[in-house]
Amino acid sequence: MEFWNDIAIEKSWKVLIGLRKEIDFILIGGWACYLLTHIIKSKDIDIIVDFEGLEKLRKKHPLKKTPFLKKYEALIEGISIEIYVPFYSDFAIPPEEIQKFSIQVEGFRIPEPETLLILKQQAELARKDSVKGQKDRVDIINLLMNSEIDLKKYLQLLQKFKLVSYKQRLKEILLSASREFQYLGIQNPREIKLRKKRLLEGLKE
Repeated sequence: MEFWNDIAIEKSWKVLIGLRKEIDFILIGGWACYLLTHIIKSKDIDIIVDFEGLEKLRKKHPLKKTPFLKKYEALIEGISIEIYVPFYSDFAIPPEEIQKFSIQVEGFRIPEPETLLILKQQAELARKDSVKGQKDRVDIINLLMNSEIDLKKYLQLLQKFKLVSYKQRLKEILLSASREFQYLGIQNPREIKLRKKRLLEGLKE
């Protein structure tokens, strides 16, 4: 089942397609998770753009700079767009490094699954007690189950970018998850338990 209502999802997708015609960007967040798994759509749009792309956006849409969070924001047809810029925005993996770990999927450039998982974990840590934090956990488990993620590569990235605490947090998310699995269509408690066990075993070094 979807996390957000269909009207918001459809409007967001329409805006996203329009953005793709305007500028080049790396799509992150919930929509990137959806493109990798085709499960659970999004309503907000999160992108990384270079400064040239940022200027193109600025000419067409009012942008709000949020220095504290080191990002820009736009509102297009009622849809929230969060815009991140290399060498400025603060990510667990710097935006300029994310460019090196990106792939093309259905006409969009998105991070590789391992990189996207780390970005999703960063978002979850910042808002874990909110509704969006729960959506982050759904996306995290979705990526683990449905994106052919390479957990060895994920663990290597944690070492490279000094994010080893993310491994423990990921275990905590899996151990406590219940409703998150239900959003992914897994209702049976025994099946949830087996899925958890399999995923946790994959995190052993």
